[in-house]
Amino acid sequence: MLDIYTSRLDSTRALGRAMAAVERPPAVWLNSSTATLYRDARDRPQDEDSGEPGVGFSVDVATRWEAALNELHLPSTRRVALRTAMVYGVGAGGVMETTDRVVRLGGAGPMAGGGQYVSWIHERDFCRAAQFLIGTPLSGPVNVTAPHPLPNADFLRAYRGAWRVPLGVPSTAALIGLGAAVMDSEPELLLKSRWVVPGRLLQAGFTFEHPSWPGAIRDLVREARRVGHAAR
Repeated sequence: MLDIYTSRLDSTRALGRAMAAVERPPAVWLNSSTATLYRDARDRPQDEDSGEPGVGFSVDVATRWEAALNELHLPSTRRVALRTAMVYGVGAGGVMETTDRVVRLGGAGPMAGGGQYVSWIHERDFCRAAQFLIGTPLSGPVNVTAPHPLPNADFLRAYRGAWRVPLGVPSTAALIGLGAAVMDSEPELLLKSRWVVPGRLLQAGFTFEHPSWPGAIRDLVREARRVGHAAR
């Protein structure tokens, strides 16, 4: 877990020092952050204005990460903290490299009942949002998530449907906790309800090409099949 802190905080501070040292600093700095900063929300969505910070490991990482972004005096640089949800895209090293395998092997049933919300974003919309933010005056935290999060059970049902996998074995909270301990991770990464919506992006006029998960995952699976076919 120490690696998670250092990889985020040290890199952000290094970028800040570099910008403070140059004669002509960049006009805008888009820095990664995470949508998991908000509390476990099962009652209402969390946006930048009314969302409430949570507690726990991932929230502490997010809070320190954004604090590191704002440590130095950089009057010529507009800073944006990208509170990003899970970015789903096709290719090596992405989240789908792991999740596709689980889905296709039939292991993607509801997790701990499946009531916790999942926030996500299609890789194309993530890139489009970053480009959009460079050209707008927005600063501070921005939720970079699709506008329609959904419960874990529905999320995985659509995922299985895109791959034409009829069933998924469910998992309990205890089993998820055991797996997290073995992997030196935190069970909250799967059990926490992330009901995060992109309030500031929508208010600024950004439009999503893939606003809903069923259509987004079908698009991504089509691309995965196409790339896989081309590779063969």
